[in-house]
Amino acid sequence: MKMWAGRFREPLDPAFERWQRSFPFDHRLLPEELEASRAYAQALAGVGVLSPEELKAIAGGLDQLEKKAGAEPAWLESAAAEDVHHFVEEQLVALVGEVGYKLHTGRSRNEQIATDLRLFVRQNLDGIRARLAEFVSVFLARARELGPAAMPAYTHGQPAEPVLVAHWLLAYAEMFLRDAERLADCRRRVNVLPLGSGAVAGAPLPLDRAALARRLGFAQISGNSLDATSDRDFELEFLHGLGFIALHLSRWAEEMAIFSTREFGFVRLPEKFSTGSSAMPQKKNPDALELLRAKTGRVVGASLAVSLLLKGLPLAYNKDLQEGQEPLFEATDTVGESLAIATGFLRAVSFDTERMQAAACSGFLNATAAAGYLVRRGVPFRRAHAAIGQAVLHCLETGKTLESLSLEELRRFSPEFEPEVYAGLTLEAVLASHDVAGGTAPGRVKAALAEAEKRLAALRKELDAHA
Repeated sequence: MKMWAGRFREPLDPAFERWQRSFPFDHRLLPEELEASRAYAQALAGVGVLSPEELKAIAGGLDQLEKKAGAEPAWLESAAAEDVHHFVEEQLVALVGEVGYKLHTGRSRNEQIATDLRLFVRQNLDGIRARLAEFVSVFLARARELGPAAMPAYTHGQPAEPVLVAHWLLAYAEMFLRDAERLADCRRRVNVLPLGSGAVAGAPLPLDRAALARRLGFAQISGNSLDATSDRDFELEFLHGLGFIALHLSRWAEEMAIFSTREFGFVRLPEKFSTGSSAMPQKKNPDALELLRAKTGRVVGASLAVSLLLKGLPLAYNKDLQEGQEPLFEATDTVGESLAIATGFLRAVSFDTERMQAAACSGFLNATAAAGYLVRRGVPFRRAHAAIGQAVLHCLETGKTLESLSLEELRRFSPEFEPEVYAGLTLEAVLASHDVAGGTAPGRVKAALAEAEKRLAALRKELDAHA
């Protein structure tokens, strides 16, 4: 029996009935629906709608549904219910009889789905943050392992200055730690209980909503029934947060793929995360990295789909909101799986530190340090910049490097050069010259690594508190 059938004389058009059903995808909200229903049953008992015996029967029935869903997944796929709310009511009545119909007293599917989605987002938000914590831990472990190894840093895709490999890895740790912090901020707005808002105007029963919130672990209750039943800001904000993660994964995957090419040779692809070519026997392709890049479209597309869905919707609940569930589920699954793959890849990939070190010593990456030397000698920076630029041109024409030029040659570009300049042009000296907070000097990178470990520990402690 439809939950709304009393008003209608004719059955639904069969094609429309199939088309408008949400149970084929919202059945994954069954755990949240059962959790919210248990709490609501207690609230009904608190206002005398359910007797202690009826509460016990309903609670027992909900427990049986949870056990059956866990033991028989195909049961959910074959059910013909309109949505997860209809499914629970039908199955509960089949188990406990007519008393099962009392559970919907004073309750609307409008508030039910809003509650289920907030429970779903809250749980998965914490799950994604846990995956981010694990991913960041691997970045930090690899940074510790690679220690003093150096590599070129790039701007505009061109070699710029040398940095420690650990400094490069920590750049990505910063991105993913920000992603975790962004989701933590989102969590505060997710953690608001809509249950008790009724269909649109508030529940017609004197429910203790604060007690409901405590039972379901919500930090506060919604302040307006119209907003509570139609609000999907929390969903959109979560999707935007997932979009940031996907974008950062894509940037990292792109660099790893480039650095794995023969032309760079900075990293060696792990075979368990690579595939071959059906036509070219020599190939080892970075398929894991390429798919990580590509999955970004799905995730960002989901946030765009929900944005367009919400545009222009009047208050309060509209059936349009049903269309926001599939993008949410897909984006959540995609990011969770992508982080798992990326974490495994980063653990397994090997770095050719000799090749990275050699690249850090070539390409005039010490040019900025040479200009800095002249500045310390009193030469205005613009003049120093021009002098070193002319010296680089001379090197390109003669096949030399800055450090191989004689003092006499260097003085052709600036008379301020003295013999001590050569000590400042070594890779070690260039790295050490960036001795500023956030810089790549070894001491600064060591401190940054320690600070990142503190932030990771704080994240894990917070996650443990939510578990």
